[in-house]
Amino acid sequence: MTAHATRPPRILPCGDSALAVEFGTGMEVASNRRVLALDRALKLAAITGVSEAVPTYRSLLVHYDPLTLGFSELSDRLSALLDEAQPMNGIGRHWRIPVVYGGAFGLDLDTVAAAHGITPDELIRRHSAPRYEVAMLGFTPGFSYLRGLDPTIATPRRSEPRLQTPAGTISIGGAQAALQCLAGPSGWHLLGRTPVRTFQPQRDPVFLIEPGDTVTFTQIDAAEFERLERMAERGDIVAEKLA
Repeated sequence: MTAHATRPPRILPCGDSALAVEFGTGMEVASNRRVLALDRALKLAAITGVSEAVPTYRSLLVHYDPLTLGFSELSDRLSALLDEAQPMNGIGRHWRIPVVYGGAFGLDLDTVAAAHGITPDELIRRHSAPRYEVAMLGFTPGFSYLRGLDPTIATPRRSEPRLQTPAGTISIGGAQAALQCLAGPSGWHLLGRTPVRTFQPQRDPVFLIEPGDTVTFTQIDAAEFERLERMAERGDIVAEKLA
């Protein structure tokens, strides 16, 4: 394990009603697992005055009510929890996500395949083979940042981002893969789409996939996408929970 992954975390103020517990300076796997371990321990502790915790790759942002809980007191409580929070593999659920690749569903599939000197079918195989870890949610509701992309297909982000990409886009950017729930701008490469809604306000649960979960992709055709899309519009969970 590298030195930066084992350095003591820093607790930093973020205004007068939030703080950040920072574990590293980049996208290290060890830092992210420590973030998720502290997030899990904080949920179990149910500290009065803490309203929300937001895990990222390298830090945990904790929102609190300063009229109920002070910065120093919360820092002490979190420091104590850090001794108890033990990173573990496989702490979440495992989801199988259906994806239709290429064509109108994945505009960049052929271009990315050509850039790596492989066929589109081989790109699909390499993209769908890993079991990805959900490192964090961000950018837009339900946008899942996935760690575990095959390094042979890592691709720098587009030089000119698109102003609009479809809901359900499955993409790659740099060394990461992503599952994008809502339509929006993106500089990532679009490989396909899924009918799965990771965020749906009228559904319980509102957020389907959470940090610490794992994801695998399975290929479907356009007809199956349309069928599952109609089910998802009704609020059905069309992702398969395997564990």
